[in-house]
Amino acid sequence: MATRDYLFKVLVIGDNNVGKTALVQRYVNDKFSKHYKATVGVDFAVKVLQWSDTETVRLQLWDIAGQERFTSMTRIYYKEAAGCLLLFDVMNMTTFKNCLFWKQDLDSKLMSADGRPIPCVLLASKCDLSPWEMTNESIDQFSKGNGFVCWVDTSAKENKNINEAVSILVSKMMNRPSPDGVYQGGHIQLDSVPKGRQQSFCC
Repeated sequence: MATRDYLFKVLVIGDNNVGKTALVQRYVNDKFSKHYKATVGVDFAVKVLQWSDTETVRLQLWDIAGQERFTSMTRIYYKEAAGCLLLFDVMNMTTFKNCLFWKQDLDSKLMSADGRPIPCVLLASKCDLSPWEMTNESIDQFSKGNGFVCWVDTSAKENKNINEAVSILVSKMMNRPSPDGVYQGGHIQLDSVPKGRQQSFCC
């Protein structure tokens, strides 16, 4: 039986202190800390998934510092990326508003081979905290209006929806059809999305 290996570069972007490093560390190493040093430039992590009996997916996760949006370095960091996770902090409205600038910066500097923006999933980070400074409806409208695959509420602390959100992005990068057409930019109810067979076997 023929096997296939996939290698994808995935950007993890958003303002400072929205939880990018916490999300990557939880996803790759299943670890969480309340205290992370601010990322300088970019950090890297690798995750290997056994996607199916015949498919292996290797993800290169690029955790890009929040201040990089204001420099010309993002063009270099974005190069050859296949997908993106864009985070905002549900307790900080400014980080949500700045997602527009991040998305515009991404779309202006990087396109997929077919000339379209690369797939990007919007993550409502720190969803275990309350009260949120934005409504589900406002996030939904923003996500649908700016070309996101979908948006997902996540918590690195509680390990909520991180694996599932990345799996949605991987499916899009692999050009797999959406289950029942659910990826239309809106909020994904993850308990309604079929679980993939993918399992991590290497960090």
